[in-house]
Amino acid sequence: MLRKKSTLLLYLYFILLVVLTSSCSVNKFLPEDKTLFTGAEIEVNTEEDKEISELKSKLNSAIERNTNSKFLGMRPGLYYHFKAQRENPGFINKFLNKQIGEDPYYFESFDIDADENILTNRLQNSGYFGSKVTSTVERDSTDRSTSVKYSIDLVKPYRLKSYSLQKTLEDTLTIYKDIQSSLQSSIIKENGLFDLTQLKAERDRIDLYLKQRGYYNFNSDFLIFEADTNRYDQRSFDLFLRLKTKVPKKSLVPYVVDEVNIYPNRSLSSETEIKDTTNYMGYNFIQDSVFFKPKRLEPYILIEPDKAYNPKTSKYTSRRLSSIQTYKFVNINYTETDTVEDNEGNRHLKADIYLSPLNKRSLRLELQAVTKSNNFSGPNLSVVYSNRNLFKGGELLRLSASGGYEQQFFGKTDDQGLSSIQLGLNASILFPRLIFPIDLSESFEYAIPKTKVSLSLDHLNRTQLYTLNSVSSSFGYLWEGNTYVTHELRPINIQYVSLGKTSDEFDQILDENPFLRRSFDQQFIAGLTYNFTYDEIVDQSKSGGLYFGANYDMAGNGLNFLGSENEQGKNTFLGLEYAHYIKADLELRYHLKLDNDRQKLVGRIFGGVGQPLGTTQSLPFVKQFFSGGPYSVRAYRIRSLGPGTYSPEDGSNSFFDQSGDIKLEANLEYRFPITEYLNGAFFADAGNVWLMQENEALPGGRFSSSFINELGAGVGFGLRVDIQGFVIRLDLASPIKEPTASWNFDASSPVLNFAIGYPF
Repeated sequence: MLRKKSTLLLYLYFILLVVLTSSCSVNKFLPEDKTLFTGAEIEVNTEEDKEISELKSKLNSAIERNTNSKFLGMRPGLYYHFKAQRENPGFINKFLNKQIGEDPYYFESFDIDADENILTNRLQNSGYFGSKVTSTVERDSTDRSTSVKYSIDLVKPYRLKSYSLQKTLEDTLTIYKDIQSSLQSSIIKENGLFDLTQLKAERDRIDLYLKQRGYYNFNSDFLIFEADTNRYDQRSFDLFLRLKTKVPKKSLVPYVVDEVNIYPNRSLSSETEIKDTTNYMGYNFIQDSVFFKPKRLEPYILIEPDKAYNPKTSKYTSRRLSSIQTYKFVNINYTETDTVEDNEGNRHLKADIYLSPLNKRSLRLELQAVTKSNNFSGPNLSVVYSNRNLFKGGELLRLSASGGYEQQFFGKTDDQGLSSIQLGLNASILFPRLIFPIDLSESFEYAIPKTKVSLSLDHLNRTQLYTLNSVSSSFGYLWEGNTYVTHELRPINIQYVSLGKTSDEFDQILDENPFLRRSFDQQFIAGLTYNFTYDEIVDQSKSGGLYFGANYDMAGNGLNFLGSENEQGKNTFLGLEYAHYIKADLELRYHLKLDNDRQKLVGRIFGGVGQPLGTTQSLPFVKQFFSGGPYSVRAYRIRSLGPGTYSPEDGSNSFFDQSGDIKLEANLEYRFPITEYLNGAFFADAGNVWLMQENEALPGGRFSSSFINELGAGVGFGLRVDIQGFVIRLDLASPIKEPTASWNFDASSPVLNFAIGYPF
């Protein structure tokens, strides 16, 4: 505990030192003829408010310039930059300059006239022809800084009256009919502003529309817009679309794919080898021996012989083939096979699909050092064997074995010395197709569902307490709905849990807590699970990303028709008491990018509930919710929060009985860069778990209308080493509210969390 406090104080002292030493003014370092640029402001003078907000956003982005950052009214980044330029800067100044230093941004290096021209150009491109831009320079002699204010006298914009395709002598060509048809979905609307950006987007839209109808050689540059204002006096215009003159003839006709050749085992060494060709369903599969069965590969190919060229089918085919974890590279090439049109006015293409496989077999050995917020630490060793394309149909076989040892080194004196041994075996086969009585592959255009079968054996020996053995197996499907949506349905999900040797201490705990004993007595779990995920965060181009996850877990319903009641009135199947329950949870996250990609504001809300059914009195232990830990409320150790206002009498954490049927959590985190690979974060967490029914062994654990007052909350600061997506995280947090108390910051008992990856 003292070591954690010392680390926190040392970091705070370091920040204080940086601030104090940089509090001196940077004015003395500035050249005599230079002043710092502190930004530009745009003022729009107009009588209309409509569409002005969007216009100002465009104008601000056009003249956006870098400025030197401030912290508490000072410029430490600029200060240490200047200090490091001295003849003998010293180690500290060079180090701080490397970490937080900034180059100065001088006002004198900017061209105001050029910015005025840029603003005028943007106004014209947005339809505000004739608007005037003037600038005023504002200087601050106290800190030798300069800012600029641009004033815009905005005139009434030009608005669209009509939009049409201009007729020519060659309008009998099929392409004119297709262009005319595309205008039905135009993004250009009547009474809209003249907008050059929108016109470019319209050209790209028409280009894509034509390419999806076979116009392989067409280009958006072949289209041109002409605006006519002569017919109107009130700043209106007619817009005409036409093709440029001297467009190549081959760009004006659609193409048909005659032949599709697929190379399932393409490599540089195999290019000169003589290969056999197998025609299956109209496709030519070219390979020296059967590497991938044509029957299994054909459903992934959406490019069809004797069909018009379509870049969409090429894109989808490439993505579908890449989703098979057999291939490293997927390349699709088109070659023109003639230079004249056929009787139907089409030209022809050949499609070659080159597939470069990954290594068929791989063996991975992992040695990990694990440390948890419950003070358990130790090594973990795992071996993973993979076999890709097992049955020549893209099947992925994975076999893994793992073993770990953990011991509690810190915490309460009575708890120290507790240890656990974990052993596990896992086998899974992932079929890159839908295994179902009915062939539904054609119903999935974006991606073909995968079928996964798995079997695992696990052994946990918590010394001085108990041993737990489990066998689990599942059969289910995984598929992508679109770029952001994924589904996972496991209609068969079976787990057998057996509580083995127990100590007298643990038996006493079970005797005192009937609900906990009931959760261990349910040895057999069989049911259905479904997971839905919507994830915009993966799209780095978005300034804000939404994540929504929903999980549904149902067990015991099917066994009600096959099972029977034992003498105690409990439902059993094959002599084993089985669990009967429903469980669901929802998670919502939002990532908001601030000044740059590494500066974010992240929020998360989680809610989950489980309901025992029938003769089942409590959820199985492995299905219960818990709170606290590095991915939850970080001011509390794992499984140490709740249920409700319950707290162990001796103040220690049992690590196995502080769980519940209901869980609510909320998190807010501000992430910012410190150095290239080091990020920082300030965060606040709140949450707890509750029971559906009263439990005498856990007083105060039942969910009630006063649940808001029973939340545990904490705040903290974190450091994250992020190297190409691999994140090592340290979060130091202190509670600000106990479930049984009011708000009160307690810095005397911080919790240090070590974890891999971001918390959410």
